[in-house]
Amino acid sequence: RIYLCLALVLCAVLSLANGHCYQIQVEEGAAQCLDPGDNRWHPLGTTWRNSECMDCSCSGCCSAYGVPTGVPDDCVAVLDKAACEYKVFKKNDLSTECHIHEYKLAHETNVT
Repeated sequence: RIYLCLALVLCAVLSLANGHCYQIQVEEGAAQCLDPGDNRWHPLGTTWRNSECMDCSCSGCCSAYGVPTGVPDDCVAVLDKAACEYKVFKKNDLSTECHIHEYKLAHETNVT
């Protein structure tokens, strides 16, 4: 019971520090939890990456990708869910990539 409380506190702290995390509600005594992103059940104690590019456990999920920063006005960022990464393209030509060198990660500041 104390582990569940500690997990909930940790998730609350992570969610305050990062807008890309959320908690998963687990009923006391449950042997599994439901990932609301995929609507699939997972055993307690396991980890997985869902179709929304979130790294999850039964206590919660956090984004598995960096978000580009400093995207020029003539470019658009698109999340590639197969690769779990953002790709940035020219708005008027989606075959032309914009080169972005800074990404904001879920648990860090900008990375170049």
